[in-house]
Amino acid sequence: MSLFRNAQFEISIAKPSGLPPPRGVEIAFAGRSNAGKSSAINTLTDHTRLAFVSKTPGRTQLINFFRLPNDAVLVDLPGYGYAQVPEAIRAQWQRLLEEYLTRRPNLIGLVLIMDSRHPLTERDRAMIGWFAPSGRPIHVMLTKCDKLTRSAQGQTLAAVRKELALIGPQVTVQLFSSLKKTGVEEAEKVVGAWLAALDAPPAAEL
Repeated sequence: MSLFRNAQFEISIAKPSGLPPPRGVEIAFAGRSNAGKSSAINTLTDHTRLAFVSKTPGRTQLINFFRLPNDAVLVDLPGYGYAQVPEAIRAQWQRLLEEYLTRRPNLIGLVLIMDSRHPLTERDRAMIGWFAPSGRPIHVMLTKCDKLTRSAQGQTLAAVRKELALIGPQVTVQLFSSLKKTGVEEAEKVVGAWLAALDAPPAAEL
């Protein structure tokens, strides 16, 4: 069975004090507004409206928790980087993201959604720079790759991998298309490896 299939909505929160007690490991999904994060989540979970898809960037203002059958949690974070959101709202989102990403004890990795036509924006780089020091893995999904030619897909993937390789092996990158359902198995394989690593017995000391 698919790793993400049969996810069930659990709770939405708008401020750090509303975070539920940690129960099960959590995988966070983040991305610039309108990069295709909600569509990617819906595609991975094989659900048409699990995550709200809006044509208006900046619409998702809450952290949404979805429980997976294996008791892990998929955490949908607010989109970032949309200038037309009022400053007070953006500041609130910033505090919420910072509190969650830096202090959540059961967060094991970050799936970062980028539009393959506009990858590695200033905000994307800031998010990576913010999270990478934790040592936890980051998996970049380059969405909407169906809008690029095959040649452009390869060039974009290679360029993003080259830049992020400087951070270290904890960062992985793939192409993804919600429309064509390209990259679903690869995403499941990466996140599945994160979960498997938690279950693996510790290496014997020499």
